[in-house]
Amino acid sequence: MRGVLYVLSAVIVIVLGFWAYQQNYRTQETIGKVRKLHSEIGEAHARLRVLRAEWAYLNRPDRLRDLADLNFERLGLLPLRPQNFGTIEQITYPPAALDPIVRSIELSSSNAPDGEEPL
Repeated sequence: MRGVLYVLSAVIVIVLGFWAYQQNYRTQETIGKVRKLHSEIGEAHARLRVLRAEWAYLNRPDRLRDLADLNFERLGLLPLRPQNFGTIEQITYPPAALDPIVRSIELSSSNAPDGEEPL
């Protein structure tokens, strides 16, 4: 009986050792993938910083002003002034009967049972 117990224990130790060995390799592989992803993320952040710097350089107000002056005949761009903006009273809204949202609210309120508020 002891012999069977010793053999069974040895088999269990070998199986657990093999399992732990495989888990170690899987863990090392996963750690390698994570390191690779971290380096890719770092490279992407570096590229993003370069792109933002280029965007800021290209959108300098003096450069854009010179480009607008150069292409004035073709584009007709003018600087923005306060007179270019309107007031809220100048906005014309469509009649309420043509507005589908208002119409759906009116329909739902007319279909509501007496004494109940429409949703």
